[in-house]
Amino acid sequence: MTDPRTDRAHEDTRTEARFTLRDWGLLLVLCGAIFLEGSDIAMLSVALPGIRADLGLATGELGGVVTAYVVGYGGFMLLGGRAADLFGRRRMFVLWLVVFLLFSGLGGLATEGWMLLVSRFVTGIAAGFLTPAGMSLITTSFAEGPRRNRALVVYGAAGAAGFSLGLVVGGLLAAIHWRWVFFAPVLLAVVLLALAVVTIRRDAPTPGRGTLDVLGAVLATGAMVLLAVGIVRLEHPGEGVPWTVAALAGGAGLLAAFVARQRRVEHPLLPLRLFRSTELVRANVAAVLFASGFYGFQVLLTLYLQELRGWTPLQTGLAMLLMALDVVLAPAITPRLVARFGVPRVIVVGLVAGAVAAAWFLGSGLDWTYAVMVPSMVLLGVAFALVYGPLAIAATTGVGDEEQGVAGGVLNTAYQLGAAVGISAATAVSVLALGDRTGAEAGLDAFHAALWVSVAAYVLAAVVMGAPRRRRRGAGGASDAAGQVPEPASVVR
Repeated sequence: MTDPRTDRAHEDTRTEARFTLRDWGLLLVLCGAIFLEGSDIAMLSVALPGIRADLGLATGELGGVVTAYVVGYGGFMLLGGRAADLFGRRRMFVLWLVVFLLFSGLGGLATEGWMLLVSRFVTGIAAGFLTPAGMSLITTSFAEGPRRNRALVVYGAAGAAGFSLGLVVGGLLAAIHWRWVFFAPVLLAVVLLALAVVTIRRDAPTPGRGTLDVLGAVLATGAMVLLAVGIVRLEHPGEGVPWTVAALAGGAGLLAAFVARQRRVEHPLLPLRLFRSTELVRANVAAVLFASGFYGFQVLLTLYLQELRGWTPLQTGLAMLLMALDVVLAPAITPRLVARFGVPRVIVVGLVAGAVAAAWFLGSGLDWTYAVMVPSMVLLGVAFALVYGPLAIAATTGVGDEEQGVAGGVLNTAYQLGAAVGISAATAVSVLALGDRTGAEAGLDAFHAALWVSVAAYVLAAVVMGAPRRRRRGAGGASDAAGQVPEPASVVR
């Protein structure tokens, strides 16, 4: 029999988590924005062949189209989070949504490679400001506890859906013309902009909280840009090693300088006291590893299906559509699991599901049917549903409203860094394993070797989140896990 008190507590939690019509309107706008950002990256990936053919881009230039966005996005995330806290989250969200739609549209009008590179870089910068502003709007508009947890889970599901559905939509749009991959986000952004003006409450800028640390912003942005460039260059370990080492060393040096400045500046861009929270540190380390495993595996799977199996981009996108299962699972199941079992346990289960999904393909062959691949696709959807939203909960619980933008910026920077590391590491291992060999069998062996990068990343993330937590005495004498939030809203235990 179930404990009536437990059932009553969970019923109270569900009641507290109910949203008003205005809540749903706000979530629609913010989820639309994160969906837009996720789908933008995915749609571009399937449009690259058409862009190359039309604009006559070399391989290096084509790679730069993707890298430019990633560098802008990751490089300006911390600055974007701090700007949202200082100058107003609504103001930053609306402003950078306008920049996003303008430069996405300019990308669709590009007639030269450099025009496309510039538009992608600025679009990435806009996303770097837009993402932490949107996430902090959620964490400051929904009270900490069941309401915020549910909102963050729905928000995370929208981001994942953007990437998964973007592969399919991108394939359809690219079949018409690659320029529609840039024009379609503009149309969605215009709708979101109109809704944002109506649904997002005005918030005044807060100069009393300090000023923007310009030098710190320059150091942080420079560090992230150089580290991103260096990590991406690792995809080709035998080419330009001195430049790769120089980029990584320069990025590490600027990062050290940034940390040193944050220790002594009066109004830091990134208050280092945030990292006194064990749960916040765990969440961000796990985010790096989770993104490494997830995005590294997706890239490898795409190459397996298209290069080794000969599938078209549209077929590949349709095959991966099952990963969007989290759109249904996350809002319906994840909040209940979090309320009953706590954030860490739910995340660990999701990470184990991700590890099994990647390991599933270690036995893949060149004649595998899609039916054999389905369990892996489903497990990836489960993994994203159980990890992405709960990590956002863990990374923002206990953080004051005045620093929610920074906390969101740190988490999203962790995701971007992890994605870059995972993709580059998986690609580098694949290149090294392939060596001078050619043929489908050699490619399959290289694919299997590279899969271990994703499996290891998932397992390490599970170890980080599943490590024993220090116990402490609560106010009523009960023994609670460090980092637990009191009352029925408690999710970190």
